[in-house]
Amino acid sequence: MPFIPVGKLSSLPPDSVMEVLVGHQPYAICNVAGSIHAIDGVCLHRGGPLGQGQIHGGHVVCPYHMWEFDCRTGAYDYDPTKRLATFPVRIEGDDILLQVP
Repeated sequence: MPFIPVGKLSSLPPDSVMEVLVGHQPYAICNVAGSIHAIDGVCLHRGGPLGQGQIHGGHVVCPYHMWEFDCRTGAYDYDPTKRLATFPVRIEGDDILLQVP
């Protein structure tokens, strides 16, 4: 599967998250202390937009009900058996590239 450009690294400061759409599917692109990760953008709890949340201690926090997911693994902080899908990310220059199915 090819990597597709989804955003600019310069638009994603450390410890922030942004929402990107590929087709109709949202993804959350997380910058955790300079390390870029991608997870499914829909919260497992009530379908909140994770890409519109905030980063707290390496986790993305859902803006709806404060559920937290590890940006690297997609694991829910209170029950790691519940997890979001993660996706490969590559940086080329200022471009953030995402590989999705």
